[in-house]
Amino acid sequence: MEILTPCIIKYVCATVEFMFRKINSFCKDILLFSRLFYLVYPFRNLFLFLYNFSKLTDWISSKTAKMDRNDFYRPFRKYSDRINGYQYVLEKFSLDHQAIVYLEFGVASGVSFRWWMERAMHPESRFFGFDTFEGLPEDWGMFYKKGDMKHEIMTSDDNRHRFVKGLFQDVFTDFIRENHSELRSSKQKIIHLDADLFSSTLFILSQLYPYLRADDIIMFDEFSVANHEFFAVDVFQKAFYVRLEPISGINNFYQTIFKVASGKA
Repeated sequence: MEILTPCIIKYVCATVEFMFRKINSFCKDILLFSRLFYLVYPFRNLFLFLYNFSKLTDWISSKTAKMDRNDFYRPFRKYSDRINGYQYVLEKFSLDHQAIVYLEFGVASGVSFRWWMERAMHPESRFFGFDTFEGLPEDWGMFYKKGDMKHEIMTSDDNRHRFVKGLFQDVFTDFIRENHSELRSSKQKIIHLDADLFSSTLFILSQLYPYLRADDIIMFDEFSVANHEFFAVDVFQKAFYVRLEPISGINNFYQTIFKVASGKA
């Protein structure tokens, strides 16, 4: 009897678990069939925002004290202060004295792109800028519509740079094939993601995943926009088991800089 008791308990537990699984599946199917959740469908974007904003709040609470530097909390943002983050990274990793591969997604007028070219002066450094130069490919939040933020391509006499015009999803895979050796080189990569959109940010992160190495730098220009860059980074780390370690936060984490950490998330 003493030998049979554990077997009986195990059998009962397995049976109960099987029943709960069946009940769970049955309830889900009934809900799908009933279309009951059509009632909350109009509020889906609000629910997604509340979910992501709560996660962003938790992220900030857990990271603020651990970061090398940040200015949280400040009552008013000053967009030009994002340069402070660039300068900090430049000095911390001595990027002005070594060859780097700089990739910027969302070049716009080229202010940040030019800043990096003028300071990372190693002759073997390479600078690649990606943009449609025709504005946003889709609406972004409540205030920016498709086609907003259109810019002309900046000009420069520095022959270390190249611009790639077009939708990231259309041009970046070809770029990878053509520049595979550059992306695989030992040069430290500085990746500036000013892509704004969830779709654009997640696409680029997923495409760059095979080429990321420990201590590569990834900079985000609108990180604290909960449903876009923050959401994309959260999904990317979970899907690819990548750990991004925040090292700088400017303008209440609107501009946030990470280094790729060694090991998996």
